[in-house]
Amino acid sequence: MKLKVPPVIVFLVFGGCMYVLAHFLPVGYFDFFGRLYVMIGLLIMAVVIGMASLLQFFKTKTTIDPMSPSKASFLVTKGIYQYSRNPMYLGLLLILLAWGLWLGNAFNTVLAAGFVSYMNTFQILPEEEMLRSLFGKEYQQYTSLVRRWF
Repeated sequence: MKLKVPPVIVFLVFGGCMYVLAHFLPVGYFDFFGRLYVMIGLLIMAVVIGMASLLQFFKTKTTIDPMSPSKASFLVTKGIYQYSRNPMYLGLLLILLAWGLWLGNAFNTVLAAGFVSYMNTFQILPEEEMLRSLFGKEYQQYTSLVRRWF
């Protein structure tokens, strides 16, 4: 398997980079009415999406270990997985976006986009390759019906 860095570590690194960028880049600060409410909304959505996705995995008794998708015993396609193939990663992205709003630097959106790009390339594509080999046509059909992120 090509997976090397746990997604939570990737999330923390990007979050740390967002903090450094916000505190040391002299431009890009923004504020708007309702920023706090948008941030709270993003965090609530992240928690709901993340918990729903974890509950689906626990309910089907399959692995949640992102470093070992080959241990998957069941293809989860119901619940939140009808709308996103990667709701756990979507939850992490929403937290990063909320963090970026808290920090108030517009350039943090570039880092959030970098997180998506990194996850697509180094986490999701290898996972999809493994799941395709495990579940064959069932997984191929699922990928044609459900988007990767949202």
